[in-house]
Amino acid sequence: MIVETILAVLMTFVAAFWIMVPAYVANAGAVPFGGGTPVDFGKCAKDGRRYLGDGKTWRGLIGGIVVGVLFGLLQMFLAETFHWDWLPQHTIVTITVLAAGALLGDMVKSFFKRRAGKDRGEKWPIADMYDLVAGSLVLLAVFAWPWVMAYVTIWIFLAILIWTPLLHRGANIIGYLIGIKQVPW
Repeated sequence: MIVETILAVLMTFVAAFWIMVPAYVANAGAVPFGGGTPVDFGKCAKDGRRYLGDGKTWRGLIGGIVVGVLFGLLQMFLAETFHWDWLPQHTIVTITVLAAGALLGDMVKSFFKRRAGKDRGEKWPIADMYDLVAGSLVLLAVFAWPWVMAYVTIWIFLAILIWTPLLHRGANIIGYLIGIKQVPW
């Protein structure tokens, strides 16, 4: 009984990670592609603050989405080749909306972060960790609701909430240490 429970918990965490790979990779992948023209084109809102800021660029957005989709395609290939039927089966739609949703969620967070008077790189702990989850799961629900109902159980959702801050922190520390992020958070 205990062994079966432990295996079920491990499988839940593996499935949760598998679901979110396109989102996680897109979020991290935007950083090395960043730079260039800001998504907000340098425009300010009525409050005098930038809509998003210099950290959200077209190159980062497109590069992050492309990298997330490529990893999702790799997942699809691996699942089919090795008959990993026990994992959630991604589709072109799911990998695309997960990758795009992660970065759109990050941009929505940045919009509200600017409205709150926070500068680029300034900590905003909960929002900084879960923006990609909110964006990716909202888009997933809009564009692939039957898939969500088939694969995203409450246990998978809770595992995503546990994975995300761990991976977020680890990726940010690595990015900082190798010089592609200005701050380790």
